[in-house]
Parts: sequence; structure tokens; C-alpha cells
Amino acid sequence: MERRWNAWGREGLAPQLPAGALAMLAEQLGPGVPLGEAALAEALARVPTSRLGPNPLWSRDPELRLRHARGQSLPDWLALKSGQLGHYPDAVAQPDNEDQLRALLDTARTQGLVVIPYGGGTSVAGHINVPDSPRPVLTLSLARMNRLLHLDPVSQLATFGAGVTGPALEAALNAQGFTLGHFPQSFELSTLGGWVASRSSGQQSLTYGRIEQLFAGGVLHTLEGRWRLPTQPASAAGPDWRELILGSEGRVGVLSQVTVRVRPLPRAERFCTSILKDWDQALLAVRALVQAGVPAGMLRLSHPEETRTQLALALPENKRRWLERYLALRGATAPAMLVWEGGADYRAIKRALNRHGAVLHSATLGAHWQRKRFLAPYLRDTLWQAGYCVDTLETAIDWANLEPLRRAMEHSLRSGLASEDQPVLAFTHISHVYRQGASLYTTYLFPCGQDAQHTLARWQRLKHATSATIVEHGGTISHQHGVGRDHAPYLAQEKGPIAQDTLAAVLSHFDPEAQLNPGALLAKEPGCEA
Repeated sequence: MERRWNAWGREGLAPQLPAGALAMLAEQLGPGVPLGEAALAEALARVPTSRLGPNPLWSRDPELRLRHARGQSLPDWLALKSGQLGHYPDAVAQPDNEDQLRALLDTARTQGLVVIPYGGGTSVAGHINVPDSPRPVLTLSLARMNRLLHLDPVSQLATFGAGVTGPALEAALNAQGFTLGHFPQSFELSTLGGWVASRSSGQQSLTYGRIEQLFAGGVLHTLEGRWRLPTQPASAAGPDWRELILGSEGRVGVLSQVTVRVRPLPRAERFCTSILKDWDQALLAVRALVQAGVPAGMLRLSHPEETRTQLALALPENKRRWLERYLALRGATAPAMLVWEGGADYRAIKRALNRHGAVLHSATLGAHWQRKRFLAPYLRDTLWQAGYCVDTLETAIDWANLEPLRRAMEHSLRSGLASEDQPVLAFTHISHVYRQGASLYTTYLFPCGQDAQHTLARWQRLKHATSATIVEHGGTISHQHGVGRDHAPYLAQEKGPIAQDTLAAVLSHFDPEAQLNPGALLAKEPGCEA
């Protein structure tokens, strides 16, 4: 299926909301305000003439440039839906091999071009947005460098072209009895190189680890040359330079090959949904499980507000009401929903949850979540058509400070449009857990404004106030989505002046003219406005 040009994913996939869900949104938020959307032809008419001349290394095709100008953040959606993207790459390059990639970077260096590395285009933090630059901008897509290059079954290492998508990567490994096990929600479209560059986390990170545990080495092309990162299993020979590449967001160079640590395919994966009576009890249960080392593959805990909303979005009204009555009879008047994966330890995890007061276990709901887990982003378009915007904020913090931050984030969002007398629906789940803390993933919905600019202004107020709240409470500005341009203004408060000065010096060493993805990581770059 063809990729949509102005929405998430591929054509032909359009999940429907139960009728009761739209009624619930209208009751809580007021009526939706559908803004419509520009046709592709209308958007193409706004693409300016390229500032670059013809070159066999790149294409100046207007539609290709439009399709590579934005990611998937809410501001990106508003730009795409209105057909007014603002800035476009002057050309798009799609190298087939290392030699072509090297030639492109050499040309960019000598001609003073800005280069935006592009993987799957799934960024929700402004990583790949074209800046307002006086210099010509070249977007460099790794889409054609997408093959399995080598599999070492003895060392359990696999090397791929950095542009390989999640499904293609898993298909190649599964065919030979292995898996990487990295399943972010963007799995369908995001790429291995993008996972490394943004320090991604997969849904089953308790078993497989985050991308930093999986990234073994690879090949990085800086502006000056090719840098091979070896795959030693451990080393005390100075700093681990892989850490410099993880989360570097294309600022140091462009990954062409990535070697990852793989595992044999598991004999079985078993997902389950459990309901606990209330949030405090559920939070205690999840923390106890992870700190005791119970070998769950995933623990994803929804706050009662999210539990109610998710059930309303997922179940027909008759089934939802039956479930609510059953839970009330069991004493779960404010239920928290836990989705987990147990594999061979399935029964042991159920017993542990029972000790913490679980009132329901459903393998059916667990399997339903597993089947649908990559479809949630498609609901953004369904909600857009109904006149509502949806976005997310995510962070991570120590257990002791988790609840104060969750409450502060939700309060910031719910009160963020009070000056317009406009309610905001906000709810949270814990997406990843660690011995010392957890990640908070907060979703918020509000009706579209009068037009795209009014809607963007609403988002900016909500995003800024809540991002400031996160760093003020000691949370990280990003647990799994990277920094990009949207989060860069908050990085200095999290990292501190010494770290920021060091980062600026490192980036200047590799890229003294700020040609590689300027504006990502550092909020202000000379000669280039994000």
C-alpha cells in the first residue's frame, strides 16, 4: 500500500471509533471542529523552485520534496493537512550504497549544503523538519539502504543497512530463527538507523532492552570520512564511542550500517490484560514486580482515566458497560489496566499480580492489544476527521517522584486552555519500567481551533507549559522520542551548562559549519533558524 502524504501510515487503514466514543468526546470537550485538508495538487503548487542545480546524486521532484519535508508531530500534521509546509528540501537524495552516500556528503561539504538525514519520517519531535536556512537543504533518505548485510549466528550479531524498517528487519531475522525484539509503536515505518539516532525504546524492552543495549556497532559517515564502530562485547579501553552516536540525531554523521545484538526467536509469547482495583495498588504491584526481577517481557500500566478512555475507544457500549458492572462488583470502581507479556513465566506473573489484588486476567484482551498495538497512530486521522487533535508527551523519572510529576503534567494539560474556556482531556500510562523508576506517557485531546494557526497556538501553549513542568520536576524531556527541534529548548535545564557546552563543542568538532541537521539537540544554531 502507498504511504499517505499527509497522515500516518499507509492508505487503506482507517480504524473506526465506536459511536459512544465520539459522544464521550463531545460531552467532555465540546463538539469537534473539522478543519478539512488540502488536496495534494494544492500542496504541490506551493513547493518553491529548488535552489540546487541538477545532479545525478539527487532529485528535485516537487512531490518527493514535499513528502520529505515534515515528520509526524502535531505541528507537522497541521502543516500537512493545510498544505502549507513552510519550508521544503531543495532536493532529496536516496543513495543505494556506501559509495553514493560518501559522494553525497563530500558534495554537501564542499558546496556548503545543509543535510537532513531521513529514516522512516516518523519523528514526533521535529528531527527531520527543514529549517529556514539561507543555505540549500538536501534531505538524505536511507530508504534504499535497507538489506540484511550479514548475520553471525555464533556471536548473535546482525548487520543491516540503516534504512531497514521494523517489519523488514524482523522478517529477515525470523527467517533464520532470530529476532531483535525492538517494537516501538512506530515499528511499521521507523528504521533501525532512526532508532539508534533517537535512542528509541521498544514495547518489550524488559526482555530485549532499549536500543542502547541492542546497538553493537556499525558504520558512520561524518563530513570528513567513514568511521567504523567495532562490535566488542565489552571494553575498558577508554570511552565507548557508541554512546556518542546514540541519540546524536544526525548531528555527528549519517549511519549507513548498524550491527545489532539478536536473540533466537522465543518459543512462545503470551500477552495478558489484568485489571487491578485502583491506581495505587497497581503502581505498587508493578514496582514490586520489576524490583523483584520477575521476568516479564513488558509491563504497561494505564491510569484509571486512561483505562476508562481506552475501553470507550476499543469496546462497543454494551460490552463496555458489562465490563464496568463486573469490575464494580469486584470492588474495582477506579480500575487500572495492566497489559503484560509473560512468555514461559506467564503463570508466575499471574500469581504475583493476584497477591496484589488483581480482579481480572484476560488473555483475549491481551491478544487483542498485541494485534492492534501498531494501529493506534492511525486513530489520529480518525479523530482529525471528527474535529479533534491528539498528541502525547512522555518522560521518565524515579519512582519516588513519579506521582507528583504525573499529577502536575495532567493538571498543566487540563488547565492549559482555560483562558479559552476549553477543556482538555488528558490521561496517562506507564509504558516502560525500571528498578529505579518508570516512564510516563500522557495523551491529550482537544478540539481543533478555528483554523490551523489557532490550533497550532493551542498546541504550543500546552506543549510549552507541560514540557517546562517536566524538567522543573526533574523528569527527562524525552524517554523514547529523542530531542529534535521541539524539545531542544528544554535540554539545557535537564543537562546543565557544562554538559551543554561540551555537547556544542563536540558537534562543532565534527560539523564546524553546522551543516548536519542544524537545530536538532541545540536550540540555537548560527545561520539557521529551526
